[in-house]
Amino acid sequence: MNITVEKQPNCQASLQVEVPSEAVDSERSRIIAAYSSQARIPGFRPGKAPRKVIEKRFKDSIDEELRDRLTRQAFDEALKQESLKVLNFGVPDRFEANPDGTISIHSTLVLAPEFELPEYKGLSVESAPTEVSDEEVDQNLQSLRERFADYEDITDRPAGSGDLAVVDFTSTLEGKPLEEALGKPAGYLSGREGFWVKLDEQSFLPGFAAKLEGANPGDSLEFDLALPDDFPMADLQGRELGFQVQVKELKTAVLPELDDAFAAKVAGDRSLDELRELVRAQLEQEKQRKSDDHKVSQIVEHFNGLVDFELPEQLVQQETQSQADGMVERGVRSGMSEEELQAQQTEIFAAAGMQARTNLKTNFILQEIARAEGLEVSDQELVGHLAQIAQSRKEPPKKFIKQMQKEGRISGIRNSMLVGKAIDFILEHAKVGEVPAGDDSSDE
Repeated sequence: MNITVEKQPNCQASLQVEVPSEAVDSERSRIIAAYSSQARIPGFRPGKAPRKVIEKRFKDSIDEELRDRLTRQAFDEALKQESLKVLNFGVPDRFEANPDGTISIHSTLVLAPEFELPEYKGLSVESAPTEVSDEEVDQNLQSLRERFADYEDITDRPAGSGDLAVVDFTSTLEGKPLEEALGKPAGYLSGREGFWVKLDEQSFLPGFAAKLEGANPGDSLEFDLALPDDFPMADLQGRELGFQVQVKELKTAVLPELDDAFAAKVAGDRSLDELRELVRAQLEQEKQRKSDDHKVSQIVEHFNGLVDFELPEQLVQQETQSQADGMVERGVRSGMSEEELQAQQTEIFAAAGMQARTNLKTNFILQEIARAEGLEVSDQELVGHLAQIAQSRKEPPKKFIKQMQKEGRISGIRNSMLVGKAIDFILEHAKVGEVPAGDDSSDE
């Protein structure tokens, strides 16, 4: 085969292959022979039908199989001859039979990025403490009490810090209704009815709750609030909104007693002491997860600061969409409405694009480290991992694995496991130090 590869920007390459007529005729003959031995044609014994009859009867199938075989052979030969790291051979955009019996094939390949692997052994990595204090357990139990609180109406005094106000509100920007001024949906910012606001600085928007202190049910309030410079909606950062608020009700939370009865209610007949231990174990598990995530984020930040290279745009687009879908899904789970998500569409895709490039860049570096260290994921490890996933989903392992194969997700799962092995290898050879007490960097 005559093979020509021309590398192009954005990790692409043009592959041009010319298959000699002898190779074409030889491959076609093998295909026809296979059809002849298996075909059942009236009037002929099995394997005795003339070649011309076979060629005419199965012409389309023979041509399709010839195309597939020659294309695969061309791709395999290109890999050997050019030592390429191909992510996707694509579908040939040209497959032509020439007058001289040769066949020309052209395809656009997606290549893995080329870069020099940075030093990855002996990295300095900080590990966040995972011990859980009694105070943290108490805070968590307090949050549990608040989740199971009853609410009583306040009728004998105005709103104070820590109370809850039920309000209707609308908002304006530069004197116009917010959505009219923006020219697009603004979600929850444009207004709500029966909106619950806890009167503390962490609730809703900075400064909003403070404006409600001293109010009584039936009061109408008007005030302006400046949104912070890092507000999630870029076109509202640092801008001032006008709010028109109607206070409908005031409520106070009545917390349940922290005793064995409460513990039995929230934790399946456990005592209060058992609930404390359960909460401590959950907090320790969460801290360990955050500590592990913090170490991984340091590895990601380290490599992304040292190495830069082009990424396949096709993969960037796919990963961006995947990240955006994930952000939307998390938004829906957190209670965001379709309007709110639509209002932040530009910001979501911008953040998704940045995360996509970081993820892909790190993934390629870690894959290269795995290759350099000879790390592999065996079939046994892969099947065991898939079986664990199936068990967690309460699905039969065989059925789950077949579904993953059908959806073409096996290679992606194997790759994720390989990347995990590369991270473990880096951490095994890293210099790990503990974050000083009081440092909250691991929570960022």
